[in-house]
Amino acid sequence: MAIFSAKQIMEKSLSSNLNLTMTKDSIPNNINKNKTYLLYIHVPFCDTFCPYCSFHKFKYDQQSSIKYFKNLRNEMLIVKEKGFKFDSLYIGGGTPFTNEDELKVTIELAKKLFNIVEVSCETDPNHIKPSTLVKFDGLIDRLSIGVQTFNDEILKRFSRYKKFGSSEVLKEKLSKIQGILPVINVDLMFNIPMQTKEMLLNDLNIIKKLDIDQITMYPLMTSNVTKNNMKKNFNYQKNSEEYEYYQLIQNELRNYNKNNAWTFSKDTALMSDEYIGNHSEYIGIGSGAFSFIENTLYINTFDLEQYENLINNKSQATIAQCSFSLENKIKYQFLTSFFNGSLDISTFDKSLDTDIKKILKKELYLMEKLNILNIKNNIIYPTEFGDYINIVLMSKFYSGIDKIRSILKDR
Repeated sequence: MAIFSAKQIMEKSLSSNLNLTMTKDSIPNNINKNKTYLLYIHVPFCDTFCPYCSFHKFKYDQQSSIKYFKNLRNEMLIVKEKGFKFDSLYIGGGTPFTNEDELKVTIELAKKLFNIVEVSCETDPNHIKPSTLVKFDGLIDRLSIGVQTFNDEILKRFSRYKKFGSSEVLKEKLSKIQGILPVINVDLMFNIPMQTKEMLLNDLNIIKKLDIDQITMYPLMTSNVTKNNMKKNFNYQKNSEEYEYYQLIQNELRNYNKNNAWTFSKDTALMSDEYIGNHSEYIGIGSGAFSFIENTLYINTFDLEQYENLINNKSQATIAQCSFSLENKIKYQFLTSFFNGSLDISTFDKSLDTDIKKILKKELYLMEKLNILNIKNNIIYPTEFGDYINIVLMSKFYSGIDKIRSILKDR
């Protein structure tokens, strides 16, 4: 009942509150000059496309990439002029490493312009040669590698076997890069069609033997954009053991530290994938990037030509926005903090000038009765079952983001 209700509540909340307005206005200048934010950079290029991926991307072309990175750096300068301060940088995609030289120059500029103390970047298994990664020593603190699984049959269904190599090839690649950068994270998926508990257990055993710094375990998230490809690739098979698989993951990784509901680390201090857990407000630059400031979500254009024109006109690339009520902002901040592992009520109330026990009285009562959370010493913690509910809620949240992408891509 709790799982079903969580899905329904999140779907209803997203459908009723994500009211997009097309706009030509950029993010306002009246920001808190004393506050530091996270800077997100989107690089929408991939050498190859995976059937489950609904992220904003284009087929990699070198000339287009060079032009795009130049525009990215110009947008970064525009953001600097607005007075934003950043201490963290997250680079996603796409595959940011498709153009290593341009990526390096862009990170160097970000570090020159802002007081960046940590940089996290995504990549795929084709861009993790030691000779490549050593160039980013001192620039990237955490590298997140999308491996997804070590099962050869699933890799073939994912169209990744020929692209990135077999299980043995992947293990060989990963074994050669330990220690080059401060933190190596490997992304794996669970609840994949045709995946058995034995397959998942084998993935976990392999990753533990590789002694990787950090492991992120995502449930397979399909959207309207990708579901037909997934059905075709897996002959319309489904898997409905997500909760049981998550319990297996929690048990097998019980000796790791939890960064959030789906990231497990050898060290408690390591950064994690879900930057929104540690940074409730952030600025996104690049085509298709999202920003969240004050109570408003801003979305950049998805069209590369329009993106270039807007940046050349010294404007930010925003084309749409969605404002939230204070109550909905509180719910969003609660979701991200709770997903991250705990919520200090006093700190939360002070930062938002609110009283969460009053505003979310009904929700907190139900979550406590359903064994989703505990409140101790004025701190809210998810239970073991609550961690899974976090997985459900965050998956639905990202499905809602996919809907925004699909709506705006043709605008």
